[in-house]
Amino acid sequence: MEEIEIFKDILGYEGLYQVSNLGRVKSLERKVRKENSFKTVKEKILTPVINNGGYLRVTLWKQGKQKDFKVHQLVAMAFLGHKPNGHKLVVNHKDFNRKNNNAINLEIITQRKNTNKKHLKSASQYTGVSWHKSSKKWRARIWYNGRLEHLGYFDNELEGF
Repeated sequence: MEEIEIFKDILGYEGLYQVSNLGRVKSLERKVRKENSFKTVKEKILTPVINNGGYLRVTLWKQGKQKDFKVHQLVAMAFLGHKPNGHKLVVNHKDFNRKNNNAINLEIITQRKNTNKKHLKSASQYTGVSWHKSSKKWRARIWYNGRLEHLGYFDNELEGF
């Protein structure tokens, strides 16, 4: 059974942009001033780009200013009631595919839970420890006072404890 696509306004961009539960973002039809006249801009689905972290991103415009947004965060705000708050609560892709921004694939979890990804080959059984490919060692890091602190590189997962 095919899921029905539902669009909702993007907070702060009401009447300009909407996001869907399937992870698509669209600009709404509107009239824009072009010199001494008005031009109608038709509704269209935006084409997201992939950022350096592998997430889909769109650029929204309002009053001549642009701002970039990750699509999964827009979906989570509109459909899961997510309120971005730094690193306390974050949006997680349940299937670990950063391009699958369907609302049913997203969940709001703590940053700590999000970093403890035991499903990844590069992840350790210990929170804050992961395999660092370029050094070929285990790396230990922890969030402290809002900053990611590097604890060191180790030959095995337990060495840093």
